[in-house]
Amino acid sequence: MLYPEIVVAGCGNPLFADDGFGPAVIEELKKAFLPGNVKAVDAGTAGPDYVFSMLDPRETKKLIIIDIVDFGSAPGETTLIKFTDMPRNRIHDAEPGGISESLQSIKDYIEVIVIGCQPKNAVKLTMEIGLSHEVRKAIPKALRMVFDLVGVDYCSSCKFFTMHSAIKQCDYCIAGL
Repeated sequence: MLYPEIVVAGCGNPLFADDGFGPAVIEELKKAFLPGNVKAVDAGTAGPDYVFSMLDPRETKKLIIIDIVDFGSAPGETTLIKFTDMPRNRIHDAEPGGISESLQSIKDYIEVIVIGCQPKNAVKLTMEIGLSHEVRKAIPKALRMVFDLVGVDYCSSCKFFTMHSAIKQCDYCIAGL
């Protein structure tokens, strides 16, 4: 398959504090088992150009974007946002021609979902490496959101990832291995 059915893209720049949330989630996501129809990518600051090169409306059905979003909540608060409901004052789109503008062109062909995390620190003028404590704690919740959206469950005992499991323990734990 040249184009994945589902693309999960972490956007942001880890050199600017909480703006690195998207890439941090992707780093953890790549350690998990994902179905063959899912591609997880660290889109970094190249967001639109890089992500859009992996999309084909005939094959790609869903684009999940992970990024910081200023929706006026407590730092670290994480939520699913339909693209049409996404606030205009999104930090990642501070410059003209950001990813929101590009997403307008595909929203009728590809389902676009944003996993947004309220930043505490999103410094754009000076470098500040590292996520705030509140945003770092939001990574597991963002991972669970991605797993739910792509149909992956994880074992509550050993954290081994299983596809479409109707139970909450993997075959290895059930067998006592």
